[in-house]
Amino acid sequence: MPQPPVPKRSRGAASRARLTLFPQQSEKRPLSDTPVTLGEIERAQCLIAGAIAATPTVEAPAISERVGAEIFLKLETQHRTGSFKERGALNKLLSLDERARKMGVVAMSAGNHAQGVACHASRLAIPATIVMPEGTPFIKIERTEAFGARVVLKGSSLTAAHEAADALAREKGLTFVHPYDDPQIIAGQGTIALELLAEKPDLDAVIVPVGGGGLISGIAIALKALRPAIEIIGVQAALYPSMYRLLKGEDPGPPSNLPTLAEGIAVKEPGHMTREIVRSLVSEIRLVEEAEIEAATLFLAEHQKLIVEGAGAAGVAAVLAAPGRFAGRRVAIILSGGNIDSRLFASLLMRGLVREGRLVRLRAELPDVPGALSRISGVIGSRGGNIVEVHHQRLFHDISVKRAELDIVVETQNRRHVEALIEALLAAGFPTRLINGSAEPGGPSAGYEPAGS
Repeated sequence: MPQPPVPKRSRGAASRARLTLFPQQSEKRPLSDTPVTLGEIERAQCLIAGAIAATPTVEAPAISERVGAEIFLKLETQHRTGSFKERGALNKLLSLDERARKMGVVAMSAGNHAQGVACHASRLAIPATIVMPEGTPFIKIERTEAFGARVVLKGSSLTAAHEAADALAREKGLTFVHPYDDPQIIAGQGTIALELLAEKPDLDAVIVPVGGGGLISGIAIALKALRPAIEIIGVQAALYPSMYRLLKGEDPGPPSNLPTLAEGIAVKEPGHMTREIVRSLVSEIRLVEEAEIEAATLFLAEHQKLIVEGAGAAGVAAVLAAPGRFAGRRVAIILSGGNIDSRLFASLLMRGLVREGRLVRLRAELPDVPGALSRISGVIGSRGGNIVEVHHQRLFHDISVKRAELDIVVETQNRRHVEALIEALLAAGFPTRLINGSAEPGGPSAGYEPAGS
């Protein structure tokens, strides 16, 4: 099966990827100064054991071959709710005293944190309220309610939902379960590092998606306490580089409202606690573009047989975008979650077929006479193309009134096959061109017009 291409980076994108964060030695704090200790992470591991299974770390031969490194994937997609968020949520819930448990908890989330809190609060018989923004997709509401939580829709954004959750906590005496800026949450996420080192003790680097910073903070504290030489690298979506900018001393800028495939790490403001941990222990934050996240998600599906959400694939995107940075090293990548919308995933797979030249749209000109459509179908079918859609156009294109144009969506084997089909149609007297530019054959044939020409 052809490998999905790693998208070409614009000059601006490439320069962003090279910009790195290496904290000055004078800025680094000793591990004893961090708000969470290795001992607290180890206690969290004991507390959540039995309720949350250790996730596997698997080899990634296709990525390793592409990059020239030994790549391992930590599958946080395998939890009941499909994400690492269960670890911190459960550790936080278990830290509550009897009175706090009886009163209940409230959380703000439109995704994985909501389900993690709802799942384990229900199991522990703790009343849970999840505040979500108005307009949250129904499937997310339904999944959260299925775990037993009460969902309240407030505000038009996560910021407004957060304010509403804070108000509920004060009004009802509920405990607010922060998605990342909380010591128990950070300690719970840090248990990932303990499992990782138990399986792969001789790693050179660990790559972690970064949103609010809870995940990378917990992992960094545990790794640096046990294996100080391990390099810890964070990855953010280029559309939401809040941690990256803050740690470079830049203003995060106005909140972005642009859609991103990596919505799980689309955090507009990192935690105050987590940013200091990251500043002290993380060597670099890398940014990845939307096309790179999409390519990585597709790569994991096709070559590792793993369904991973965009945020979860961010680390793989960073490695595929800069193979030289990781060549010759033993690198673990945290796949943080697998909750991708099925329709979005289907669209992603189809776009992948288009980019690989396995699904193309051809525009052919033919005489407007009986039998012409049958002839053109015969040419395509005889050469192994499978026609998926046909749009017969007589009125709106700039052609002779005696002729028609046909837009044909065809399943093909690869780009060379596309070129062979175009050549066969030309030879049969049907001027033909490709009208989707993502799957251009290796070289144009006579009459072949790349999109945009």
